[in-house]
Amino acid sequence: MKLVAAAKVRRAQDSVLATRPFSETLQSVFGGLIGRLGGEAVDLPLLTVREVKKVTICVITGDRGLCGGYNSFMIRKAEARFKELEAAGIECDMVCVGKKGIKYFERRKYPIRKTFECGQNPTSKEALAISEELLNTFLGGETDAIELLYTKFVSLIASAPSVRTLVPFSASEITVQSDEVFELTSDSGNFAVERKDLGAAEPQEFPNDMIFEQDPIQIVNSILPLYLNGQMLRCMQESVASELAARMQSMQSASDNAGELGKKLSLQYNRARQASVTQELLEIVAGATALEG
Repeated sequence: MKLVAAAKVRRAQDSVLATRPFSETLQSVFGGLIGRLGGEAVDLPLLTVREVKKVTICVITGDRGLCGGYNSFMIRKAEARFKELEAAGIECDMVCVGKKGIKYFERRKYPIRKTFECGQNPTSKEALAISEELLNTFLGGETDAIELLYTKFVSLIASAPSVRTLVPFSASEITVQSDEVFELTSDSGNFAVERKDLGAAEPQEFPNDMIFEQDPIQIVNSILPLYLNGQMLRCMQESVASELAARMQSMQSASDNAGELGKKLSLQYNRARQASVTQELLEIVAGATALEG
């Protein structure tokens, strides 16, 4: 199971690398358009910060178990954030991604808006369905902010439950947000992960005399849902990579524990066998001594 999980981590890595050119180009075009528009972009609905009276929490967990504390860590993080917002007088509901989170929060009667499954190989179609639900919720005025809770992939032995505000967007954060890619390697026969910070994409330069077929504000308004879909897919991929890494570690621990248990049982068996042999020898010696007497 460890080797199967390692193969899936590699596949998740390839998926992240495959989506990088699109997200990089999108960030570059967005940065160039924001620079061209100046302060006009603040009028866009997805960039407008409202007074927060209700928050929708999108929680990403796994569909399967046997992955250590991966699911429980994220569930506890989501519960703590939900209670924190309620204590501040802010109404909350949830969008749950992954069977483990769905079962947990449904059993405890949390207000769940929508549920989605999260397989071992997230696709853009799955991410699009989730991002459309979140967009419709925000643009329809049903919520004032959307927070995403996912597990950030750090290494094969570590992951970090993370919280980020997904909507409304911050134009400055989008243009300067850096990106990281990870690569599964082997070091002295052991699995390892190398991370590389690619930095933020440079804003594309648009000449002042360039005439856009569509209004630049409309173009930015069309780019933002694509950006949200890309971010959702990326966070799902990171969460799945974290889950698989946790499963690798869990299976390795299980193998180590089984080996240790086998050694202890062998030692106990050998001691019991030796004690039995010693007892038989003592009985034979005692019998021989009795006959001689």
